[in-house]
Amino acid sequence: MADRLIATPPPHLKAGNTVSEAMRDVIIALIPVSLASIYFYHYYAAFLLVLCMGTAAITEIVVRAALKKRHTLGDLSAVLTGLFVALLMSPGSPWWTAVLATILAVGVAKELMGGLGWNLFNPALFGSVATIILAPWFGFLSRDLSRLNVNFGPIDAISQATPRAMLMQGASLPDYGTMLLGFPGGALSETSPLLVIIGGAFLLYRGHINWRIPVAMIGTVAVLSLLAGGDVIYEMLTGGLMLGAFFMATDWVTSPINNKGKWVFGIAIGALVAVFRFGVGATEGVAFSILIMNAFVPLIERLTKHPSFSEPAPKPATEDA
Repeated sequence: MADRLIATPPPHLKAGNTVSEAMRDVIIALIPVSLASIYFYHYYAAFLLVLCMGTAAITEIVVRAALKKRHTLGDLSAVLTGLFVALLMSPGSPWWTAVLATILAVGVAKELMGGLGWNLFNPALFGSVATIILAPWFGFLSRDLSRLNVNFGPIDAISQATPRAMLMQGASLPDYGTMLLGFPGGALSETSPLLVIIGGAFLLYRGHINWRIPVAMIGTVAVLSLLAGGDVIYEMLTGGLMLGAFFMATDWVTSPINNKGKWVFGIAIGALVAVFRFGVGATEGVAFSILIMNAFVPLIERLTKHPSFSEPAPKPATEDA
């Protein structure tokens, strides 16, 4: 077979996968941790998962209709974004917070930025963090909508401090094995780091993500946690680090394309996570760190790009006659 020069702009997918197939695989990878969240939180988790995915689909239809575009629900990107938003929520989150986060994720971060492939920030993280930042300004929703809150019965884990908060406060946590397998507290995605890792391994096997970003991110957090005197294992298993490393930081659109850039990106995120955890004391350090570095991806790409065939070779220095 004759060699052909690819002249189209990157990124270039080596496999023949379609967008919908890739999104489907990510959804499959998230099924184990989603089921674990339902096991621990029962109807609360199931309600949030269905609510966010449904809101994501409706938001895409409405926003794209307003922009005079056809909806693209068939590619599953909106449904996946809604699933991510739900997994970033705690089971006790008010339903309107989940709805608002999903609308901001799909309507603003995804569609108003140009649609799939044009967003600068990870949509799910954008929506989730935006609701945290805007919380003081939409407190009236809590007062007006509290009467409409959904109650599926008491769950002790909902009122329990998150493992990340417990670690920061010096409270005792379960043994490493329990933390790895499953421990309720925090966001839905934090119920079982092991199941998140299994999902990430599936995406690595399918070739949808690159191993460099998770390794660089997790490795940097581990090294800096050790230097800061923290418990490295607990630092790995709390705060949604695994979900961030395998699913959020590796987002195809908002992460660097070339391998050198992936290393820089992952190390920078890991360093920021350590700063948030040991310097600022924020519990949402992973989300903020990834969003901050999303903004620097174009710069990282320029600084680490491969030489272009169209660029002239540098001229050798010549001595003055």
